Amino acid sequence: MSEQEETPGNRLRKELPEELPATPAEETTGETTGETADSAAEPALTGRQRLVQGLWPPRVTRAQLIVAVLLFGLGFGLAVQVASNSDSDSALRGARQEDLVRILDELDDRTQRLEDEKQGLEKQRDELENSSDQAEEARKQTVEKERQLGILAGTVAAQGPGIEMTIEDTKGTVEADMLLDAIQELRAAGAEAIQVNGVRVVAGTYLSDSDKSVSVDGNKITAPFRFKVIGNPQDLEPALNIPGGVVQTLEKEQATVVVERSDKIVVDALRAAKRPDYARSSSR
Repeated sequence: MSEQEETPGNRLRKELPEELPATPAEETTGETTGETADSAAEPALTGRQRLVQGLWPPRVTRAQLIVAVLLFGLGFGLAVQVASNSDSDSALRGARQEDLVRILDELDDRTQRLEDEKQGLEKQRDELENSSDQAEEARKQTVEKERQLGILAGTVAAQGPGIEMTIEDTKGTVEADMLLDAIQELRAAGAEAIQVNGVRVVAGTYLSDSDKSVSVDGNKITAPFRFKVIGNPQDLEPALNIPGGVVQTLEKEQATVVVERSDKIVVDALRAAKRPDYARSSSR
């Protein structure tokens, strides 16, 4: 058969290249492709199955554990409270009428006892407050009385309105009895505190003549004689200036008398407190 007579199949076979043996790479590629196909052949998971796989096995953190314990404790406490309330309600619900009346009477008695106790405590509080106030008032009165007695006894200093009287005796004619008359006249006019030349005048004060001078309770004083007197100036000054009174008597003896009113006279000469030898308080 000639070349012109070749069939179409033979011609096609000559044109195709010869087959080559498969390489290892191609074999591997074939295996991978087979595995992918096998994986693709497996069925896909549903949403529920994925949720189960995500929750199990559980992954618990420390914070979640603490929250769980707290929630458990809270729920247990609520359950106990509800159970106790239910028990009490059921007990009262199932009680007889006589028992309910008795319970109400006991509650009323308890309320009354508490009210009586409250009133008693309030009464004790009021008594304590009153006694405290009375004690404080008594203490204040005692302090005030002590101060007043101290002024009269000359053991404490005093100040207040009054007068200052200065007697100038250049001739040396003023004697102790003249000064004593002045002191008596001032006391009669309401003098509360008197001081003469730095000597405090008290109830037991005495005056005497001593070597052309005057002695007050043993203390020698010389002219000019200065009186500091606490009292009402409107009563003290007129008492000294009455006709035939202290001022006129001293002026007859050629002495000069000056009386001045003042809103503040300070009597600061003090005497030591003397304890009586025999007299005692009758309140002891």
